[in-house]
Formats: sequence, C-alpha cells, structure tokens
Amino acid sequence: MDLSLSSRFKNAWNAFRNRAPTMMSQNIGSGYSYRPDRFRLTRGNERSIVTSVYNRIALDVAAINIQHVQLDDEGRFLNVIKSGLNECLSLEANLDQTGRAFIQDVVMSMMDEGCVAIIPVDTDDDPDDTKGYQILSMRVGRIRDWYPRHVRVEVYNENTGRKQEIVVPKDTVAIVENPLYAVINEPNSTMQRLIRKLNLLDAVDEQSSSGKLDLIIQLPYVIKSEARRQQAEKRRKDIEQQLSGSKYGIAYTDGTERITQLNRSLENNLMKQIEYLTSMLYSQLGITQSILDGTADEKTMLNYYNRTIEPIISAIVDEMKRKFLTKTARAQNKSIMFFRDPFKLVPVADLAEISDKFTRNEIATSNEIRQVIGWKPSADPKADELRNSNLSEPGGSSVTDATTSGEETESSDTSDYDALVNEVLDSISAQIDDIIGNYTSGDDKEGDDS
Repeated sequence: MDLSLSSRFKNAWNAFRNRAPTMMSQNIGSGYSYRPDRFRLTRGNERSIVTSVYNRIALDVAAINIQHVQLDDEGRFLNVIKSGLNECLSLEANLDQTGRAFIQDVVMSMMDEGCVAIIPVDTDDDPDDTKGYQILSMRVGRIRDWYPRHVRVEVYNENTGRKQEIVVPKDTVAIVENPLYAVINEPNSTMQRLIRKLNLLDAVDEQSSSGKLDLIIQLPYVIKSEARRQQAEKRRKDIEQQLSGSKYGIAYTDGTERITQLNRSLENNLMKQIEYLTSMLYSQLGITQSILDGTADEKTMLNYYNRTIEPIISAIVDEMKRKFLTKTARAQNKSIMFFRDPFKLVPVADLAEISDKFTRNEIATSNEIRQVIGWKPSADPKADELRNSNLSEPGGSSVTDATTSGEETESSDTSDYDALVNEVLDSISAQIDDIIGNYTSGDDKEGDDS
C-alpha cells in the first residue's frame, strides 16, 4: 500500500525515541540481573557433570510435539483442536516461555526435584467451580508440601515478578513424577552416588590446587619445652616470609634442617569409582557417550528414545490428559498426544528410497513427502492424492479402462484375422473349383472326338 510522505512521518515510530518520558518513573515491578522465573538446579547438581545428561534428555523430550487432538471411534488421530491448551503446548505457555521451552523446563525441574507440578495459571473460569475451563497459560511449580488432597507449590507470579507459594487442589494441577526416579532421585541411587563422588573429587581438586606447599620442617633439636616451641614457630614464620616475599618463591634453610613435602598426588580409587558409576548410570538410562557427542547410529538412537525419552514424555502427556481433560471431553474422543518426526534421523541418501516406498504403497502423498524435505507443496491436485503414480495412464484413464480397451482391441484384432482367413479360404476354394471345371471340360471334349 502506497503511503504519502506526510502520512509516513505522522505514523512513524521508533523504539528508542517514541517512549513515554515518564516510563521509568512508573512502577513496572522489581528488576533482576537474571531471569527470576527460571528454576535453578539444587542439591549440588549445578556443579556436577550430570547437568549435561539432564540437559540432553530435556532437549530431546522438548523436540517432540505435544498437541491437543481429536480422535475417531477407533482411537486414531483425526485433527488438531485449536484450543488454549494446544496453544500453550505448541506456541506460548506463558509470558516468558514458548511451548518448547516450557516442556524443557518441566523435564529439567523433574530430573532435579524428582516430582514437579504443572499449574494452569490463567484460565477463563474458576477451576474450583467448574471442570470445563480453558487453560490460557501454564507454569512449572516446585512442590514444597504434600497434603491429602492439596499440594503447596512454589511458582513464579508474573504480576509481581517474584516466586510465591500457593496451595492448590491436586485435581487441578498435573503432578508429574520422574519415571526414572529410582535411578536418578533416590537417596542411594546410582545418580546420587555419582554426584557424591564427583563432589568429593571436586573437593580434592580444590585442596590440591589451593596453593599450599604442605611442608614438614625437621629442626635439629627436640621440641619439648615452651622456649623450643616458640623458637620452632619463629623458624616456620621465617620460612613462610622468605617464600611469600621472594619473587620466585625461594627460601634457604640450615644444613641441619630437613624438609619433607607432602603435596604429592593422593593414591585412591576415586576416579575408578566415578568411571564405574558413570558407565552403570549410562546403561540404566539407555544413554551412551555417542548419544551425548552426536555420533550415535540409528539403532542406538532408537533404543535411547524407547528406553529413556518415551517414558518421560508419556508421563507428562498422561498426567495432563488425566487432569486437564474432563470425562466429557474424553468421552468425545478428545485427547493429548505426542508425535515424533521419524525422518529426523534418516540420512539424505535413504530419503529418496523411503519416499518412493511411501508414495508407491499409498502411505503418504507427494505433498506430505515434500513437507518432510522442506519444500513448498505442489499445486497439482494429484500431489494430495493417495495413489501410485507408476500405474497411472497418460490420458488419465484408470487401469480398468485400459484393460477393457485392451480386451476390445484384442477382440477386434481377432475378428479381422478371422475375416482374412475366410477370404483366403474362399479364394483357394474358387481356384480349386476353376481347376476342377477345366479338367472336366477337357474330358468331355476328348469323348466327343472319339
């Protein structure tokens, strides 16, 4: 749309120049140098290498699409329902998080806490008065106290910019427990034992790199009296002053004194225990080092998705389906399902063969395959039809029509052949009759001559 120069100047807006001058004088809430809505890892997990494992699992779970869907009578997927719940799961969960970031936050908090709550913050009706309400925003809450029918949760309030504790009924919030709780969150589980060993290793590293020399000075006299003890303490401070005051840390001692250094590496089995616990944890979680560094093959990734990712995403989806969908909605075949793209792990070299098999066996249309590749859909109506293009006729006729026309052609060819054969036979018969007639007339003439 063409705009005049005056209209452009009149409606022009700049983010830096067109702010109200009293914006900073207004009360816009508390300010922080970090995101206050994000849950930080606790129990020493933020200082351990297990954070990388948590983050890898959370990223893979968040990559799976969760949608509010309509099913048929056989429980098969029909279409996506456009609702507030579906928008929270796929687009925007709250003011600060997208749907994917929200699911990642759920998994990370669940791995750290063992059990978290998904709280509907904004709804179009009071959940205490009715069950049929639309969810407009959701947040992750940390469960502080458990009651028979309620839980006390700590959740971020975007209106005040602070976290606060509220008591909510259990039937209005989705309480998701880590399905790998026995491996990750139990006090004596493999993950907790590994965390304790890693904390010990960090303490040993800090102690060995603290800058201490750990020297023992053997003086040439016996230290039993108070005077000798004071003399030894004076000698120790003298050596400390020489080392700290020297540019290169050099000190001198008497020839009768002997110095023993103790800051040698400690001989223990700590590193071997950590390696053993790490391998055991990976085997129990279905994770390998190749999964973490991105070099895993298709079978390894399939095993990882089935043993680790699927139980976690199923726990989240089943709990939301149980709490956020009423019995009436479930009776109307409405559900919450997750969908994983099976083509993400397929190499480009194998994609052509898979596309040919899917279209030839009428499993997927051409436009659906083009969408997987990343191409825009074709405008040809045939691209949206489930049909085998290898069996199509140039004129658009079906296989049955082609067969019928083939039978008609075959029958017409047969009739033409029969007519030709009959014509040849008639000609031969006429020639034979002529020969017989000539022979008969010649015999008659001979008889007359005699």
